[in-house]
Amino acid sequence: MSGLFLAMALAASSPATAMPAARSAELQMPAILPLERRAETKDRWLKLRFEQVLPTLMRRDKVQMWVLVAGEYNEDPVMATMLPGTWLHARRRTILVFFDPGEGKPIEKLALARYPVGDFQPAWNPDEQPDQWAELAKIIAQRNPSTIALNRSEGFPLADGLSSTHYEAIVRALGPDMSKRLVSHERLALGWLETRIPEEMASYPIVSRISHSIIEEGFSERVITPGVTTSDDVVWWFRNRINSLGLDTWFQPSVAIQRADGGKFSVQEMGHRGDTIIMPGDMLHVDFGITYLGLNTDIQRLAYVLKPGETQAPKGLRDGLAAMNRVRAATITALKPGRTGNEVLAAARRQVEAEKIDGTIYSHPIGYHGHGAGTWIGAWESQKPAPGRGDYRIDPNTAWSIELNAQANVPEWGGQKVRFMHEEDGFLSPDGTFRFLDGGQEEFILLPRP
Repeated sequence: MSGLFLAMALAASSPATAMPAARSAELQMPAILPLERRAETKDRWLKLRFEQVLPTLMRRDKVQMWVLVAGEYNEDPVMATMLPGTWLHARRRTILVFFDPGEGKPIEKLALARYPVGDFQPAWNPDEQPDQWAELAKIIAQRNPSTIALNRSEGFPLADGLSSTHYEAIVRALGPDMSKRLVSHERLALGWLETRIPEEMASYPIVSRISHSIIEEGFSERVITPGVTTSDDVVWWFRNRINSLGLDTWFQPSVAIQRADGGKFSVQEMGHRGDTIIMPGDMLHVDFGITYLGLNTDIQRLAYVLKPGETQAPKGLRDGLAAMNRVRAATITALKPGRTGNEVLAAARRQVEAEKIDGTIYSHPIGYHGHGAGTWIGAWESQKPAPGRGDYRIDPNTAWSIELNAQANVPEWGGQKVRFMHEEDGFLSPDGTFRFLDGGQEEFILLPRP
């Protein structure tokens, strides 16, 4: 284990970064930082990542130089995570160069840009050399790297951020001999995006707790009046609530209804939705996520609207939720560093099928992006191995969204098949231990609260 990963493992087990235990019935909304503090936090994390994560990855993959190019409003997904906290986009054409001089020396960080880029060393003076590409070629020739990694990938869009025009410009500037050293290196790009440092993991549970707090408020009598409120009303309440907190989301929330009417349910249709009025006896489902401090959440929760005289959901629904959590347990047990996504899927499915559960697994990495950098573990439309994207090996110090469902017949609903959807975010430590950031759903959210 490298010094970086050892430090991460120790920090992950310390009180400062320990994941919260099971939550209380009433969730308090954590304090949300003002924008200037968020920028300071992201810049502090970025400095640590450049000092710790970047050298480890470049030396692991034997990459001597890494070149990233982005146009304004058309950022490479990797470069977008390397910009200062006050930069919302790259400016003009921005070129970042990382060079490993070897012998344990720090990675050299150079920026060819018209504006200063954080603590990167300015490496281009347009007044002296108007041709930005010629200056890049000069910098590369002076350092004479054996390999020059570029973000090009057929199978992973997040590692495919170099545009074709920028690639062609690099090849022209370097000439035929030096261009032979260009390599497409998706593993380096994915490694940067997927690796979480202890400082990030100390805050990620807070991001998850904020998400859970919003969900529980939305699935309460403060927002929903049975017989009046529609599922779309709740969707837009979620969007407005996120906005009122000064946060953002990376996808439109969805709220779906399943009820004892024999209605068809599919992942695409998500049951009754839109202008459907929520009624007592309905099972509600939300798919929800936020973006805060550059980190994303992706969470699904189930709620039940109590009928008069009820104090809990029908037993058939509770049994279905329990089956859902057995699929969850199988997935978490199979999720191990060094395995591919296809291997995790196969191991989890063997367990699910042994328990005779009708389950589907489609979990994914999460972090800088909601559907993050890393391997696929199944897909909702297919439980077969995914060539390429499912063959990428799982690294430690990565965050995951455990997404899946179980289907079960509910006697109280005339034997109707009901789909129980689950999604929760967690962290995979170097020793193979997986922990949810802020607990997983063990029982229905009840509305109104008993």
